[in-house]
Amino acid sequence: MRLFIHFQYDGTNYHGWQIQPNGNTVQEELQKALSVILRQPIEVVGAGRTDTGVHARHMVAHFETVLPLVGELEGVSYKLNRLLPRDISVLRIEPVADDMHARFSATSRRYHYYISTRKDPFARQYSWQIHWQLDFDKMNEAAKMLIGEKDFASFCKVGSDVKTTMCNLTHAQWVKDSETNWHFEIAANRFLRNMVRAVVGTLIEVGRGRMTLEQFQSVLSQKSRSAAGESVPANGLFLEEVSY
Repeated sequence: MRLFIHFQYDGTNYHGWQIQPNGNTVQEELQKALSVILRQPIEVVGAGRTDTGVHARHMVAHFETVLPLVGELEGVSYKLNRLLPRDISVLRIEPVADDMHARFSATSRRYHYYISTRKDPFARQYSWQIHWQLDFDKMNEAAKMLIGEKDFASFCKVGSDVKTTMCNLTHAQWVKDSETNWHFEIAANRFLRNMVRAVVGTLIEVGRGRMTLEQFQSVLSQKSRSAAGESVPANGLFLEEVSY
């Protein structure tokens, strides 16, 4: 049977989601715990990859087992949460159809990027603390230019192994949380490697007055990573939701 596992994690201590030869990853921890509890080798396939230091409030992966687990899934979730490190938490496990795929069946992914305009020692691991005056109205004008099915090559990490850099963005907006805290919301059918952090970094350039709206539009059309702004730090980025 095929199962979806819904979980969340604090990415501070991990080299991203995907297993790597040198560095602890979320995928490795999850596979290890599942294999111990189910007493068989388990491989999990994630809905996507998150980079080193990126967090997830809602991540999904699928795995398969020959064990009849229907009716025992709450117990499996409980045991996983006891066994997994404190920075990884299982939300639920559910059976799905055999043709459901954590990555390819997903219809939308939503990310948030958090920034703080003052020094906050309690938020330093979960937001980027900046010290510039930003024009959020202008940043939201630029963000609207991202909506639709477009080529996002300018915001893709150089050397990424992807067949296409086309993505369909359905939402992009800066939201005020308090006088000193904002977050950027972005949703699309798929995301390229490093895309959200590159988008945020380029929007920050607009907000600082270092890039005009016309220049931002030109960044999209140039389809070159060197045309966009720098990628912002990973610690402010959260995968908020994966939809099916």
